[in-house]
Amino acid sequence: MKPLVYLFLGFLVSFLGQLPLGNMSFTSTQICLQEGFKKAWQFAIGVAIIEMVYLRFALTGMDWVTQHRTWFLVLGWVTVVLFLVLGVLAFFTAKNQTGNKKSLVLNNQLHRFILGLMMSALNPVQIPFWFLWTTTLFQMGLLPIQPTAFNIFTVGAGLGTIGGLTVYIHGGNWLVTKLNASNKTLNKIMGIIFILTALLQLWRIIFKPFV
Repeated sequence: MKPLVYLFLGFLVSFLGQLPLGNMSFTSTQICLQEGFKKAWQFAIGVAIIEMVYLRFALTGMDWVTQHRTWFLVLGWVTVVLFLVLGVLAFFTAKNQTGNKKSLVLNNQLHRFILGLMMSALNPVQIPFWFLWTTTLFQMGLLPIQPTAFNIFTVGAGLGTIGGLTVYIHGGNWLVTKLNASNKTLNKIMGIIFILTALLQLWRIIFKPFV
């Protein structure tokens, strides 16, 4: 039964972590609306794979992460600048949009699986998120420090990420269709999300750079 417990814990933590509206969740909704469920699922799988990689770092690479904090700090600043630029460009696109043009993030030929990998990789905040949760589970005795338990927990987390994005792929598709929202409105929402994410990342860099 213990392997199922580890799988469930990984799924639950990751699923709940995906529920707050963010870049990945809203992008999955946009892909579903504009390109279909198949490409939205490809995006979700790409996001989940990187999530699992970051989790593996959090589980077995704590010493490495501690010794290379500056690298993650630099990546954090890059993320702030990139998300601010994308947010401003999204508003600019919405302002000048005359037709049913795709959003800035989706207006390209990049495979949606690769897009999921890239967007998830540019979200280093996953490292402290998983560091906090895995430390808590260790202290509570719910997750033993064993390779097998780590592997099962990581698989559960990947499934939880996909599960959380599924809520936005299907639920978001239903809601936006129901509200009959235009692509211009979706671009504005994406711009707001990018800018808020950048500001949140900036706050973490300044006040909690290594937490």
